[in-house]
Amino acid sequence: MTGTKLRGKVWKFGDNVNTDEIIPSRYCNTFDPEVLKAHVMEGVDPDFAKRVAPGDIIVAGHNFGTGSSREAAVVAIKAAGIGAVIASSFARLFFRNAINVGLPVLISPSASEDLKSGEEIDIDFVTHTIHSRDTGKTYRAREYNGTIQEIIEAGGMLEYVKERVEANQRKAREHSNEPKNRSGSRKGIENISSGS
Repeated sequence: MTGTKLRGKVWKFGDNVNTDEIIPSRYCNTFDPEVLKAHVMEGVDPDFAKRVAPGDIIVAGHNFGTGSSREAAVVAIKAAGIGAVIASSFARLFFRNAINVGLPVLISPSASEDLKSGEEIDIDFVTHTIHSRDTGKTYRAREYNGTIQEIIEAGGMLEYVKERVEANQRKAREHSNEPKNRSGSRKGIENISSGS
C-alpha cells in the first residue's frame, strides 16, 4: 500500500471464493508475479486479468480466500495491481498471507453487501472508511491492530522487519556515539564497581 487513501473501481464477487478460483493450481508451479497476475481470478472470471486496472478493488462476500493456504493467491492479486480487497469475512490463512505481502484486506459486511461492480469508491486506511462516489454512502471497516496496520503500511512483513532492523541499527549507532563521561561510561549511566 502506498499512501493512506485509495480510489478505485469495484469488482464484485460472491461468497466462498476459494484460492483455486483466485489462482488455479496449474499456475502455482511458480512464484513469478508476472505469470500469476495473468491468471488472477480466472476461476470465477476468465477475463478479469485482462480488464482489471491498477488500483481497482475486489469486493466479495463471506469467507474470501477459503481453501488451501497458497500464498500465490495473494501474490497474484497484488501483482495484478489490486489496491485492496473488501469482504464480509476472510479465510484466516488468506487474511494472514495478505497482511504478510502488504495487501490491504478490509472486513466490512455492509460495504460487501451494498457495493456493486463498476462503482467507484474511496478507501481511507486511517479512518477505516469506504465511500461510494456513486451512491454517496460511507461504510466502516474493522480496524486493524497497531502492528497489522504498520505491516500493511510498510508493504508487507519483509519490509516491516527490514524497517525495524534498520531503526534498531540506527539507535545502536546513535547510542555508541553518545558522549562519555570521564570514567568512560555513557552519560547518565553510573559505573558499578564490584569492589565497593
